[in-house]
Amino acid sequence: MARQVFLSHSGRDTWVAEQIAREMRDVGATTFLDREEIDIGANFEEEIRKALASSQEFVVLLTPWALDRPYIWLEVGAAFVQGLYLAAVLHGLSPADIQSNKKIPVFIKGRNLVEINDLPKYFKQLKRRVSS
Repeated sequence: MARQVFLSHSGRDTWVAEQIAREMRDVGATTFLDREEIDIGANFEEEIRKALASSQEFVVLLTPWALDRPYIWLEVGAAFVQGLYLAAVLHGLSPADIQSNKKIPVFIKGRNLVEINDLPKYFKQLKRRVSS
């Protein structure tokens, strides 16, 4: 069975999220991106819940505008409760921005934060997880 990665992002970051998902698929993972996987008119919340339940890994794309999106934090919390492998990709934010922001849950601050320019390292590690 392929390793599924749920990619959480703000609607404003869709293009960037699609590029990240493409790279994930190139290393053998399957991806869940709401725009690609949820039909118009479908029960959005139920589709998100099912996708999270079938994922082994969760990546959140954190940008300045994503920080204020409630669905991002709902998905992050669900991934945490399920014990999914969790990584946060920073785009337009630094690790210091995340560490100093009191609104961001502590469990995100303790995770590996990946700056967008360091994603090749993440993809290499994902490929290893997909292969095992």
